[in-house]
Amino acid sequence: MRLPPDPSTVRISGPWTHRDVSANGIRLHVAEMGEGPLVLLLHGFPEFWWSWRHQLTSLAEAGYRAVAVDLRGYGDSDKPPRGYDGWTLAGDVAGLVKALGERRAHLVGHAWGGLLAWTVGAMHPRLVRSVSAISAPHPLALRRAFRKNPRTQGRAAGYVLRFQAPIHPERWLTGDRAANVGGLLRAWSGPKWTVAPEFDEVVRRNREAMLVPGVAHSALEYYRWAVRSQVRSDGRRFIETIDRRLEVPVLQLHGAMDPIMLETTARHSSYWLGPNSKFRCLPEIGHFPHQEAPHTTSRVLAEFLAQV
Repeated sequence: MRLPPDPSTVRISGPWTHRDVSANGIRLHVAEMGEGPLVLLLHGFPEFWWSWRHQLTSLAEAGYRAVAVDLRGYGDSDKPPRGYDGWTLAGDVAGLVKALGERRAHLVGHAWGGLLAWTVGAMHPRLVRSVSAISAPHPLALRRAFRKNPRTQGRAAGYVLRFQAPIHPERWLTGDRAANVGGLLRAWSGPKWTVAPEFDEVVRRNREAMLVPGVAHSALEYYRWAVRSQVRSDGRRFIETIDRRLEVPVLQLHGAMDPIMLETTARHSSYWLGPNSKFRCLPEIGHFPHQEAPHTTSRVLAEFLAQV
């Protein structure tokens, strides 16, 4: 019987530097590279910091301090039993900006990381220079789409409801050496990436990262809070807090073939956009533009940040 991987196995070597940072009462693992204005990279599900490997190098070359973090519960960051609510997760990011010695940061987030970037932009505006949301509508645009379009956006993200059950989703994610993580990556990607030479390595790395003890449960707690908070007082207060137009520019980057976060839902985020915001849709790309089209994504990011 193979033992589960040690959390340190996610510290994949490269031109970046790994270190631990204390923020908001927990320890967060980051990989960083470059000097200049801070760009904080927030990953989605079912990934970890390594999904930003292409952007770490490209943004560093463009004159930025690029930092990719393992979010709470992922990779080699702490995995406390609580704190997977929007309030605490936003506090993690805000605390990380300060702990890195910066006054403000450009936030770049994919999927869950993108939802978090929107949230931090509303809750901690003084710490944010810009928001780049990749495959991530505004949280309230997504909430409305679930309610108004159950046959489209609701069906596309039906896995969210399946993740609400106890225990079974964790077993489903980790069974057969996390084979279903590879299935999700394949199902949510554009067809061109799934036959690319690097795709097998991406699947292998993310399967291993999901098998780190505590990661599967922590990752699912994000979804459980998001659903259960809809009928609780903390959820209502969260909605009221983030229902405000951002004060900074927002870049929305979306894959035209994203099967779970629909382009129409993302475009309905316009109410919350800050000044000089932009929307880019990439043809033939699925849910992972930063990995499926890394050069295009990095170029669009760099151009947007330079204008900010």
